[in-house]
Parts: sequence; structure tokens; C-alpha cells
Amino acid sequence: MLRFDPFRDFDRLTEQMLGTSSGSARAPRFMPMDLYRSGDHYVLHADLPGIDPGSVDVDVQNGVLTIKAERTERTDEGVQWISSERFAGRYMRQLSLGDGIDTEKIHATYANGVLTITLPVAERAKPRKVTIAVDEAKPQQTSISA
Repeated sequence: MLRFDPFRDFDRLTEQMLGTSSGSARAPRFMPMDLYRSGDHYVLHADLPGIDPGSVDVDVQNGVLTIKAERTERTDEGVQWISSERFAGRYMRQLSLGDGIDTEKIHATYANGVLTITLPVAERAKPRKVTIAVDEAKPQQTSISA
């Protein structure tokens, strides 16, 4: 499956201008996530390993779900780093929600470095069976005169 990243060109331009690669300790690249539908709700899993749960913020406004989190950079003094590959900084991801989501009943949990958001389908968006009324009235008989 081909994934479209509309910000790839911006990342490349930033890298060229600032001399830093996106996804460095100063600029985390993205927040990986899975999204699927299960029955009458959608489930979103976002990987946020090592993130303090107190820094995670989930907000819904004007049909947009915004996830924000922050991993603080280690400030160990007197250490000699051999490798530093874990991203530090602020993460943000936004998803446009359709009219079919019941935003009043969105639920989020954070466990083992995974943020799980449950997005229930609104009643008005669920499929429903339309009943057909049958007119039991007898058809009118018309007499033809010759």
C-alpha cells in the first residue's frame, strides 16, 4: 500500500535550511498509528513509547481530532553519549472526523506506550433498515358502461 505524506517536501526543505534531519532528537518525525473499524466504532492506536502520560492531550474541535504528546530530552550531565537515536520533543497528529462520529462519546486510554482512542459511530450514521408500509386498502372498482 502506498502511503502519501504531504509534508515530505517541507521536511526536506527544513532539513536543507537548518542542516538537521527531520526525525532528529530536536524534531520528531511522526507518530505511527493504526486505525480500523470494529462494529459500531473506530479504534485508533498511536505508538507513544516513553511518553509521560501527563503530557498526552487529546482534543476534538470543529470535527478535528488532535493528539499531542511530548517526550522530554534527557539532560544527564557528565555522560558521554555513544548513541542517541530516541526522538525527543513534541509530537502532534490531526485527523479530520466525519459527521458520522459521536464526538461526545470518544474515549481514550494510554497503556504500555500505546494511546488507544475509541471513536463511536453516531446513531444517525449507522445503517438502518427502512420499513415499507403496505397499503391494504382495496383498489377501487370502476364500472365501464357500454
